[in-house]
Amino acid sequence: MKIQKLTTFLCLLVLFATSSRAQGPAIVQAPLVDEIPIEADARAIIDKMANELEAKVIKWRRHMHENPELSNREFKTGEMVADHLEALGSIEVTRNFAKTGVKGILKGGKPGPVVALRADMDALPVTERVDLPFASKVKATYNGVETGVMHACGHDTHVAMLMGAAEILVAIKDELPGTIVFMFQPAEEGAPPGEEGGAKLMVKEGILQNPKVDVAFGLHISSMLEVGKIKYKTGGVAAAADRFVIDVKGKQTHGSRPWSGVDPITVSAQIIQGLNNIISRQTELTKEAAVISVGMIQGGIRNNIIPESCQMIGTIRTLDVKMQDLIHEKIRLTATSIAESAGATAEVEIIPYAPVVYNNIQLTKQMIPTLERVAGESNVIITKAGTGAEDFAFYANEVPSIFLSLGGMKKGMSVIDAPPHHTPDFYIDESGMKLGVRTLCNMALDYMEK
Repeated sequence: MKIQKLTTFLCLLVLFATSSRAQGPAIVQAPLVDEIPIEADARAIIDKMANELEAKVIKWRRHMHENPELSNREFKTGEMVADHLEALGSIEVTRNFAKTGVKGILKGGKPGPVVALRADMDALPVTERVDLPFASKVKATYNGVETGVMHACGHDTHVAMLMGAAEILVAIKDELPGTIVFMFQPAEEGAPPGEEGGAKLMVKEGILQNPKVDVAFGLHISSMLEVGKIKYKTGGVAAAADRFVIDVKGKQTHGSRPWSGVDPITVSAQIIQGLNNIISRQTELTKEAAVISVGMIQGGIRNNIIPESCQMIGTIRTLDVKMQDLIHEKIRLTATSIAESAGATAEVEIIPYAPVVYNNIQLTKQMIPTLERVAGESNVIITKAGTGAEDFAFYANEVPSIFLSLGGMKKGMSVIDAPPHHTPDFYIDESGMKLGVRTLCNMALDYMEK
């Protein structure tokens, strides 16, 4: 009997060992197999919801496009965003952050890093010319001048895309190994004179603290990049921007007797030509690009009166700090010397707006596979640095960050025919927004998991 029991035990032992060896590889790989469905499910949910939410995202965008608000005046836009985030039920919302901004905190189901996602909310003093059923008819006073107000840079799409991303990320929050901070920012185009605003104020008021943000991601839609494409660059990607004001003072006189006065308008014209020569003849453009542009000039009140003063306001764009300092110095020298040669005076004020936007090299390389998976490898393009500026730079100065360009131009359209940003004819193909939603969600999830 004992021998029979021993034999039975040995047979069972052999059978168990044989079974274990047969299943050995499957047991070793089980954790990997278990991980794949979780990741695949989360990403499948992102894609599924991005498709389902596309119409809603477009509807949000059109509402904002039809009801644009200038910098630091995004009251209704901020309310719309905050109401949406609160309705999702899982996001801790702070209203009126940095004046009209909104901060949202979404805690994932697992511990992990803190990822910030940013969208800017403000429109521009531009009168829309595009024939759209939701074209802006809004009017406002800007710098004392009545003007139309238009989302002529695509910030309405940025807000709508991040609202969509928030809804998706709430749906997969249990799978998120970390925390998301949603940054809906006012005044990217610059606060009105005498006011603080934008990313600089967001940082100052602690948008990257409580919780402490580890990385920040942002994107900007482009009317000159085909839908479905993403452009990126490691290192400096967008220029530093400074605002300058030049006040020229001459001597008022009758328009028929210019020799009896000092004409500040003529002097201003000579200064403008001199500013152009700084770039074309005194700047090492083979090192980095640089731009000086006068965007506004005011002087005089009547056709036959040479006025006493004239004012010019413009922008400086640089991609190198030493070049930036040198150009500032040359602007002061050029303006004051030309004015002095004509018997006038010139006062120059240079107001910093934003530093260079710097894409963290290691972080950018780490996220390239995500971009290629989401958009398709052939649609992810390395770009050169541009002279456009973005106050996203203030976040990038504090934490490792990535700032991308997202296609918003109709497929097959020539870049030559695409209306530039900040113009009355600016136009975005809304079909490009879904990729933006998917990109924001996937970048956040992939970074957390890696």
